[in-house]
Amino acid sequence: MIRNEEQTLLTNKKDFNEHLHQWYHKYHRKLPWRSEPSVYKTVISEFMLQQTQVDTVLPYFKRWLEVFPNFEVLAKANEEDVVKQWEGLGYYSRARNLHKLAKEIIHKKEIPKTPQEWLQFPGVGPYTAAAITSIAFGEPAAVVDGNVIRILTRLTANKNEFKDNSSAVKALTPLANALLNPNDPNTHNQAVMELGATVCMRANPLCTICPVVSFCAGAKYGIAEQLPKLMPKKTEQIVLDRIWVVHEGKLLLNKIASNAKRLANMYELPERNGDLRELISEKEKPWVIKKRGISNQRIQENIYKPSTSPTLEILKTIEGQTNIEWIAISKLNSITLSGPHKRWINELIGHS
Repeated sequence: MIRNEEQTLLTNKKDFNEHLHQWYHKYHRKLPWRSEPSVYKTVISEFMLQQTQVDTVLPYFKRWLEVFPNFEVLAKANEEDVVKQWEGLGYYSRARNLHKLAKEIIHKKEIPKTPQEWLQFPGVGPYTAAAITSIAFGEPAAVVDGNVIRILTRLTANKNEFKDNSSAVKALTPLANALLNPNDPNTHNQAVMELGATVCMRANPLCTICPVVSFCAGAKYGIAEQLPKLMPKKTEQIVLDRIWVVHEGKLLLNKIASNAKRLANMYELPERNGDLRELISEKEKPWVIKKRGISNQRIQENIYKPSTSPTLEILKTIEGQTNIEWIAISKLNSITLSGPHKRWINELIGHS
């Protein structure tokens, strides 16, 4: 059953799209993947922009294109170099999936053009498949992500509470497809994304300058900022104890297992457990306390620093652990650290 507000919006679809497209052509941000666009640039930008802000992505995108200018060069690179270039962007499975995608795509006779074909590539979900194929090939597939959910619920004053983002995507995709301009899906999808990023923002939406405010039921009823309604995620509070040990110009680090779900083959400060507990007195207070967030986890990391140098016996115990390594401070840039630990280590080296 189509709600009245949705029906009204669809009835005015032509005018809505004209307003939206005219605004986009005049005011869109000049971004590097939009100038001299290519399939490769579109793919790299869409992967990088997953759960990451544009301002954060810009310097990474520039460096990436310098090191890996096309699918062929990326495919031939080793995984360690690929992940190193991604260092600091987080969600490192994106980099590994990009690497796998490049290896697959160079063996195809031609680059696939439909969302269904792109869904077969690693790391490509419905949103990314629609974005890549609509922008690169003009496929009439609507993108639906957090920005689009926000815009559609506000346009139609949809006050339904969704269980999570996935539920909202499923419920709103038919409307997104119905509203799509099939003659220019490239501009349409980029315009909707641009609107969500620069005007129809989560907090303090700029309704007074919105190009489609005259079509927005949420603005009409004064409830735009209250939408969408998503059930709050349960957050998990985690506390980890880490240690900071420097010996003969080398820093003690933990290399995460290659089969780990997160941060595989990356380095972080080691946790204070097992034999490493002997390095710190139980009465010792943390040297520094750092905090980070991963998905729905809020993590407090207490970093301890020994008050005395480790004994020869403890050093031998440390060296016997396969996942623990001494890395020369002068060589830290040659390994891949998790983003937070890279920042913290650079900061703490100056205080150590």
